Amino acid sequence: MLNISNAKYYRDDTINYAKRIAIEDGKITSIENAESINPEYLVVPGFIDLQIYGAGGRLFSAEPTIESLTIMEDDLLRKGTTGFLACMATNSPEVFKECINTAKSFAKQARNFLGLHLEGPYLNRKRLGAHIPEFVRMASLDEIKELLDRGDGVIKMMTIAPECQDEKVIQYLLDHKVLVSLGHSDASFIEATMAYDNGIKTTTHLFNAMSPVHHRKPGIPTAFFNHQKAMASIIVDGEHLDYEVVKIAYKLSKGRLFLITDAVTPCNIPPYQHIQKDNKFVMPDGTLSGSSLTMLKALQNCVNHCNIEVPEAIKMSSLYPGKLIGGEEYSGSIEVGSEANLLLLNQNLELQQVIFKGESISTK
Repeated sequence: MLNISNAKYYRDDTINYAKRIAIEDGKITSIENAESINPEYLVVPGFIDLQIYGAGGRLFSAEPTIESLTIMEDDLLRKGTTGFLACMATNSPEVFKECINTAKSFAKQARNFLGLHLEGPYLNRKRLGAHIPEFVRMASLDEIKELLDRGDGVIKMMTIAPECQDEKVIQYLLDHKVLVSLGHSDASFIEATMAYDNGIKTTTHLFNAMSPVHHRKPGIPTAFFNHQKAMASIIVDGEHLDYEVVKIAYKLSKGRLFLITDAVTPCNIPPYQHIQKDNKFVMPDGTLSGSSLTMLKALQNCVNHCNIEVPEAIKMSSLYPGKLIGGEEYSGSIEVGSEANLLLLNQNLELQQVIFKGESISTK
């Protein structure tokens, strides 16, 4: 049994004070609330990152091994990410197969690894960013069937440009419970709205690598803002987007915006050679290729630079991505019966302790 004492936490947007949160067998078994206390910690749900390429010095697609995923898991747990999708950028079929095979084998022993996010290769060549154009292509239904059969459930999410793909392909993905995200796309406002109407639930790194907002061509961001049900990930590092743009996006879509890191690590193995430059990563030609964010830093940036209140920033880093990816254990909530994946933060939102499935994890 593990107890957390003298803490505060949020339920919805309301501060609650807990004299004691009791944890047993990986679950929250009781919460003894108080009228008010002098809280030692802010308790928040563990972070859920649906798009991260590497951690702990390992880029998964460059070194697609069990060891790499183990190192990523350990590093991310220490930093408060209790659930993540390992992301793969556009690459050769051989690399995709190797990564999928490894991920499928690793899933049997995984802790906070939730599966794969395939960002490509079914993208629009006009909006590739750092993705490798020679690997980009239109999907065939047979290819998608083979991909999902090989994955055997480990492929949880896929970013595609819907205007470049056959509707049967998209519907097949949706029918097989893959979370489809609109991204690296030049879709018009009408095309993007239709994609959302037809079952695509979310959007990959809002504003980056997509048709922009123009006063005569409203583009993907406007379709997202106007849709009411569509969600979108966003990279709040001050590099991929100016913080003022994040403020606008939040005002227009509160409750539908969630955080990702899109983080990579230094890598000199082709085809993605990531070089750190200040707080971001670039390719050798200077193209922006990823962030150096952690989920904790993204939350802090939301609060400190984007006028986003702490309760909403917490939801953006846990509740909203947890609901998207599904699974009771990743609900992003603090209540009796929920999985005890919890973080203890101090008053400056600095990480003090990680509790994963009821066990304390070292942050060192």
